[in-house]
Amino acid sequence: MSNSPGQTKATVRQAAKMGVFTLIIMNIVAVVSLRGLPAEAEYGVSSAFYYILAALVFLIPVSLVAAELAAMFPYQQGGMFRWIGEAFGDKAGFLGIWLQWIESTIWYPTVLTFGAVSLAFIGMDHVFDMHLAANKYYTIVVVLAIYWLATLISLKGMGWVGKVSKIGGLVGTIMPAGLLVVCAVIYLASGGQSQMDWHGNFIPDFSNFDNVVLAVSIFLFYAGMEMSGVHVREIKNPTVNYPKAVIIGALATVAIFILGTYALGVIIPAKDINLVQSLLVGFDNYFTGLHIKWLSPVIAIALAFGVLAGVLTWVAGPSKGVFAVGQAGYLPKFFQRTNKNGVQKNILYVQGAIVTVLAFLMVLMPSVQSFYQILSQLTCILYLIAYLLMFAAALRLRYKMKGAPRPYRLGKRGNGVMWLIAGVGFVGSLVAFIFSFFPPSQVNMGSDAVWFTVLIAGTLVFVVLPFIILKFRKPSWDSMGNNFVPFSWDKTPGAADLRLRAAEEFATENADTTPDHAQAFLTYAKSIEKPETPAGNK
Repeated sequence: MSNSPGQTKATVRQAAKMGVFTLIIMNIVAVVSLRGLPAEAEYGVSSAFYYILAALVFLIPVSLVAAELAAMFPYQQGGMFRWIGEAFGDKAGFLGIWLQWIESTIWYPTVLTFGAVSLAFIGMDHVFDMHLAANKYYTIVVVLAIYWLATLISLKGMGWVGKVSKIGGLVGTIMPAGLLVVCAVIYLASGGQSQMDWHGNFIPDFSNFDNVVLAVSIFLFYAGMEMSGVHVREIKNPTVNYPKAVIIGALATVAIFILGTYALGVIIPAKDINLVQSLLVGFDNYFTGLHIKWLSPVIAIALAFGVLAGVLTWVAGPSKGVFAVGQAGYLPKFFQRTNKNGVQKNILYVQGAIVTVLAFLMVLMPSVQSFYQILSQLTCILYLIAYLLMFAAALRLRYKMKGAPRPYRLGKRGNGVMWLIAGVGFVGSLVAFIFSFFPPSQVNMGSDAVWFTVLIAGTLVFVVLPFIILKFRKPSWDSMGNNFVPFSWDKTPGAADLRLRAAEEFATENADTTPDHAQAFLTYAKSIEKPETPAGNK
């Protein structure tokens, strides 16, 4: 490997300057994609109910549980691999981080399809732009161009990723969402006629099964708030800043989705909404009505930049978690190789190859919209399995590691609050998982057989594959001098010393900023670990 322990530590110290504001923006960018607004705008005024319901049973539980878990392991890398692995063993942990990585890999073509559509609307000919946006071959070219650009930037290291993500998140996600809301207010205040039926029922009609099925996709829109957990060692004051960034990011996410969806519904009738194109059409309609049509190409470029920022955040997240897993000896040496910047280059290249193949599969689907929807659903299913494991792990750790420091803890005493929040998240994820297999009637898939075959076969293949990899695991995969802190249950020779050393380094690095937390972790480590004495020196 090209990275030495010294290089890794230097990289960590440099990245540790990542502050809470940058982390908040990265969390928002990781979760919020304005591409999801059209799907919920179809429900009119009841869309807010779906957002709030999904936030209560999914986003908030994910955010709060992830905040406790990340604060519980502030110097042990791995994200979901660490959290699930500490609770249920390394095989379950490997499955969790694998699903997080593979679902993000499958997700890239869907979010990048939105980026391609955004760029199609740079032109001033509305009819031509819509036809271009629906063209499969145009979409493939743009999807691959944006993805590989994101990969090249990722290879530059977290410094580049953090800067581009922050700027891109502000310019391409937060500002456009704000502009969409402002346009809606001005449009209505100036006498514009709303296309949304404000007299509709806030609580939707659950007897309409098709609506329920499509609404479940909102869970995917909220996924990813825990993803920054893989960067916990690179965050300034992680025990304080990580929980703060996650909770603020969650609240901002709900606000952006609700207000943005309403703003889109005001300008486009529900019957005319297209899942892929309608956001750009909505902006164009507002700009035309407000006589600022010249802003249409500007906002299209900004949205595409926002897509790039979101992809960057994800490219640097799950792939880094998989890299940490590889360093711990769970993947062949090929996947452990880095470039001069300490970036997991081979994992990124393999990921890019998968994305490229998926992009070309688009031509086999009836439409860009159908390809977009089926990949989105497969992504949702795989990610929800990982979430089920995460919620279960949080509950298990309350009993398995009851004495461990928890700088951010759900409930001051006992485990009742954790059972409530993690339990709600688990049930919500399970319900969404079941409903995700049902095809929505709003999207033409060609046949239900294609839908069920892709989802069921895809789920089985991707769940079984990590266990096949572990079956062929070899001792030679383990890297000497790697930066992975052993699991607390790992009793192999040298593991205790490595855990103590990591706790001491964390205590030293955070002695000035969070001395109480630093000392608590060091004290706990010393209480459960005993430095190993070489044979013959007793």
